[in-house]
Order: sequence, then C-alpha cells, then structure tokens
Amino acid sequence: MTFPIWATVKYASLLMSVKLKNMESKIKYIELKTDGVRGIGRIGIVESSKSGKTLYYNTKVLAPLKGWAAKANYYDVGTGEEYWVSSPRKDGKDSLFPAIIEVDENAREEYWLRLRSLPHNISHSSYSSPGRSKKEREKVENSVRRRDIDRRFRAP
Repeated sequence: MTFPIWATVKYASLLMSVKLKNMESKIKYIELKTDGVRGIGRIGIVESSKSGKTLYYNTKVLAPLKGWAAKANYYDVGTGEEYWVSSPRKDGKDSLFPAIIEVDENAREEYWLRLRSLPHNISHSSYSSPGRSKKEREKVENSVRRRDIDRRFRAP
C-alpha cells in the first residue's frame, strides 16, 4: 500500500512532534547533496528509529534510499533532498572533497573529546576537512558515472 506524499509528510511531522521511545542517539556526519557528489556537511546528533532504518535529525526525517549508495544513502521525507549520513571519521576526512564542516553545539564536546581526541578544539564550531584521497574520490565519481549510464539504458 502506498500513501500520497502529503500523508507521508504529515505523518513525519507528527512523529517529530511526539518523542518516540527507544530511540538511539549517535553522532553522525550528515551531508546534504546539493549537486551530484558535493554538498554541505555537518556533524550532529542523529536519533534512529527502533528498527534503525529511519533517522531523525533536527526537524528532518531521513529515510533510506534503495539501490546503490554512491552519492546519497538517505533522503528527506518532507522535501525529497538527498543526504549522505555516516559515522564521522577520526582523521576528520569526512567529506569527499575539501570543505568546511560545521559541528552542532550539542555534539561538539563529545565529537572533539571522544571521537577526535582533540580537547583544545572544543570551542570550534567548524573545521576544514581536507577531503578524501584522489584515489577515493575517483572511485566514488566512477561509480556515480556508471550508475547514471546504467539508468539511461534501463527499460522504462
């Protein structure tokens, strides 16, 4: 059974207004994919549903994308925007390309102390991610190209 998008959005906002029990909170790297592979990244606290599939970040309800996870693995139920959500890396190379990464205030202390082991950076609200290596970037870009080509040649 499928529901119209307005019903899904209304249900998602209802879920956000009522605090669900048994939600697990974790610090995650969240990147809004604005153009293909690049996007705006931040570190924040994400709560997951009981099953662990749906994520809740601020007022957003993020559902998993089906298929290949080359550039995005979640989408916002309300807006349809695509996101990449992952655990933050200890070396700070969370983004694919060099970028400034914002760190939410409620996640700052745990991120800088426990995950990065850099207590002198607790007051910093952002950092410069050097991006991943050229080899890692090329691997992701090639998989995105292959996926786009596959989509073009599939029967409608």
